[in-house]
Amino acid sequence: MDHFRAIIGQSPALDSLIRSARIVAATDVTVLLKGETGTGKEVLATAIQQASARADKAFIALNCAALPESLIESELFGHKKGSFTGATADKQGLFQAANGGTLFLDEINSLPLSIQAKLLRFLESGECFAVGEIKPYKVDVRVISATNADLGKQIEAGEFRSDLYFRLNVVPLELPPLAERTEDIESLVNHFLSLFESAYKLTAPKFSKQALKVMKVYAWPGNIRELRNLCERLSILLAGSVIEPDNLPYEFIAARHASNKPLLDAFTLPEAGVELDTVEANLITQALDRTKGNRSKSAKLLGISRDTLLYRMQKHGFAV
Repeated sequence: MDHFRAIIGQSPALDSLIRSARIVAATDVTVLLKGETGTGKEVLATAIQQASARADKAFIALNCAALPESLIESELFGHKKGSFTGATADKQGLFQAANGGTLFLDEINSLPLSIQAKLLRFLESGECFAVGEIKPYKVDVRVISATNADLGKQIEAGEFRSDLYFRLNVVPLELPPLAERTEDIESLVNHFLSLFESAYKLTAPKFSKQALKVMKVYAWPGNIRELRNLCERLSILLAGSVIEPDNLPYEFIAARHASNKPLLDAFTLPEAGVELDTVEANLITQALDRTKGNRSKSAKLLGISRDTLLYRMQKHGFAV
């Protein structure tokens, strides 16, 4: 079984990420997932756990930003009866619950400094202290953490321990934002539409080529999560319809106009005309120079798919 099939897409950036994740999954190494909000860090963490030797053990996820500092220590490490007001019984922590399995700490950048020290102790010794307990306990837990923040800047600001960062960052895996893998948008759309067709028992809508083109220009600040929400909304409101650009939210249309305006301002057809093949070859050269030869980024600059760029490079005699 391919445990990474839940990660939809075939873009070069995604292929490289999944290849690395497959290697990492076969080990017990500590992994730090980096990427913007909504890029699918928990989906990747789950895939790594399912492809590992711990697949039949517990997988527990905690959003470190979701709990106040007063509760997170007890949630992670447990507490002893009477250790604080309201502690009426001994409580098992997530480390104990995940023993033998994997603990996924999302938004690790939000972990309070006092708890960072205790997490570092576990990573170095395998030992944890429950709140109110004087003797440590040992557990066998693999830690996968994730962040959408620049931990380097937090270290400089004194908000994150550098020693903990180095322990977490043994193998960093960075998920690319959706705006850098626009060739995957159509595959993701088809996946989500099929998902919601089944969930809501409605005929899935279809996106026109023009609508998909507009979606590839959009910046996607919410990444895959934003795309999923859009597909769910349109699956309900426009079931069985063909989605055209006018059916997309206003911000998509604004992005299309913004992307077209510089193009219109930059080019004026000379009276004598142009040699179109020469102009195309020149633009490809400029794009490759600007991106230092990165084909995916060059294709994005030119508003075409990577495959189309490779075809046109071959057409003009570029080395592919």
